[in-house]
Amino acid sequence: MFTKLRNKFLILNMSITSMVMITAFAVIYFITYSNIHSEIQNKLKARSETQIRTAGINLLDDMEKGVSIVRRFSLEDLLSFNVEVDPNGRILKIYSFIDMPEEVYYKAVAAAWSSKRNNSTITLEGKQWQYLITQMGRRVILKNGQQYSLMDNKYQITFLDITESNRTLFELLITLLFVGLIMLFVIFIISLYFANRSIKPIAETWEKQKQFIADASHELKTPLSIINANYDALLANQEETIKSQLKWLDYIKIGTDRMTKLINDLLSLAKIEDVNFEMQKMPFNISNAVHDVLSSMEAVAIEKGIQLSHSIEADIIVKSDLEKVKQVITILFDNAIKYSNENGQIDISLIKSKRQVIYSIKNSGKGIAKQDLPKVFDRFYRADPSRTHENGGYGLGLSIAKTIIDGLGGEIHVASVENEYTTFSFTLGL
Repeated sequence: MFTKLRNKFLILNMSITSMVMITAFAVIYFITYSNIHSEIQNKLKARSETQIRTAGINLLDDMEKGVSIVRRFSLEDLLSFNVEVDPNGRILKIYSFIDMPEEVYYKAVAAAWSSKRNNSTITLEGKQWQYLITQMGRRVILKNGQQYSLMDNKYQITFLDITESNRTLFELLITLLFVGLIMLFVIFIISLYFANRSIKPIAETWEKQKQFIADASHELKTPLSIINANYDALLANQEETIKSQLKWLDYIKIGTDRMTKLINDLLSLAKIEDVNFEMQKMPFNISNAVHDVLSSMEAVAIEKGIQLSHSIEADIIVKSDLEKVKQVITILFDNAIKYSNENGQIDISLIKSKRQVIYSIKNSGKGIAKQDLPKVFDRFYRADPSRTHENGGYGLGLSIAKTIIDGLGGEIHVASVENEYTTFSFTLGL
């Protein structure tokens, strides 16, 4: 399921990226093509106008009756040549500095004149030529200085070598394709990496949710089994008095109490994890809050023979949720008592450091294995499963504590050395 979801993300990302890249490369190629094509057109036009021109008639006096025609040839660009033809396409004159056989010029004119399509391309001698057909004319200058143009019954075909220009466009196209393929490969690798990273937390959350449902079902099964078993015992002894059956009723009460506590913890966890749930942050004295929790649970610790020591800095004011913070302190204190060894030690500390307050509680005891430390705040995790029913815990307390601290913008940590001690601590901004 998650592989398909990852592939959908990957396909969507690659499709969008490919479209953007293809569009960008197409724009680059189109602009380059237009510039080169425009440059070719300008060169053709310039060569057509400058290669062959007529200088006109000077009527100086009655004796000068003839017409003087002067033809000029431009040496600016040796990659072009001009051919003068009659209306039937027969060559009259060739103007060229390019060393080519004469039959090549005849082939060029025949190909151009047969199609008579300007700006078309032909191939000669392994090179590509673009041509322009224009009608020739004369500029006549009269004695009084007036001038006008006369159109001749001749045509000029201007050929321009565009082999390098086409090669440039082809090389640009190959470069864009090569760069595009490399970029697509790189983008694919990067997209695959980030797609896997994006899917990983979703997959982990899904697995945790499945495990949570399985664990919750297992935990609910135990008290329900107790209730059903004792209910059957009561039905089997219907003639007995209620007083004589109190032990079965007590067992049922124990089962319902355990199930009620579990359900309340689950509801509390679901409520805290709700994205719309807002903590009620108000300034309060966290030093007094720690003293209140310590006083309420001191008797339980003394009953177990645990020695308590504390170092609580006075009058530390924080802006947070008083009830939620007290709930976290209570969870950590209760956890320390449960997992302290007989006649053990619990040390509590509350200090202010820079712009945050640090609370820690350390208890002696069996400790937590190093490989289990990352799982401590998971739902239904138990550091000592064999003592679960004895202590009445479900492994939700620490998960609730972490969710609360995260919601308050703080951090919670655990450190432990096996067979020595375990320390839980959290920080909150002042």
